[in-house]
Amino acid sequence: MVRRALVAVGVLALVVSAAACRTGATQDASADPTGEPMFGPVEGYVTDMEAFDAFIAQRPTPEQFRDRYPDVSLLLPGALATKEFRTNNSRYFARLGDDGHIVGGRFM
Repeated sequence: MVRRALVAVGVLALVVSAAACRTGATQDASADPTGEPMFGPVEGYVTDMEAFDAFIAQRPTPEQFRDRYPDVSLLLPGALATKEFRTNNSRYFARLGDDGHIVGGRFM
């Protein structure tokens, strides 16, 4: 009986922690009630390319990019970097417009 209760508590703890992780890592590009897009910080690397593309389409500044994706390395034109192959969207080589805003780029 005690063993069954401990297993049940363990399973419940896993479910609660998994739910907490899921809600904290959102990359939702939906709009708030005023119609403005909501872009909060995203932990980890980029996994939702649709939300990322919507963010880049707004032509963010490098500072806004770093605020939104603090775990992604942002490399601006002229920055020295190694060229190792990464498949986890952890490093973004940005293209800048004349105004200094990010207009595109690629993951490497």
